[in-house]
Amino acid sequence: QVQLVESGGGLVQPGGSLRLSCAASGSVFSLHAMGWYRQAPGNQRELVATITTSGITNYADSVTGRFTISRDNVKKLVYLQMNSLKPEDTGVYYCNCRVFSVNYWGQGTQVTVSS
Repeated sequence: QVQLVESGGGLVQPGGSLRLSCAASGSVFSLHAMGWYRQAPGNQRELVATITTSGITNYADSVTGRFTISRDNVKKLVYLQMNSLKPEDTGVYYCNCRVFSVNYWGQGTQVTVSS
């Protein structure tokens, strides 16, 4: 079993920044691909960013150039640095761990971008 706990969400003004963290436990962290997803009210959960075990990253078009995903395999942490935030970035952000075709999820952390 993989346990994931997100933190770092909150209220921020447009153009501001936040850094989300995801703490992982219960498995061999360095062997798993990780990612961040988000879900706005009434919408389906969507991919934000992923990072492979070797550090290769992938981003949704909507966040490319503004968000950065990174990982620390020693501390078993995954980060999402979010810059130049827009109101449409608002939603619950979920940490994801993929073990082959099985997805594990954290409880989510709320990000609200508003004046």
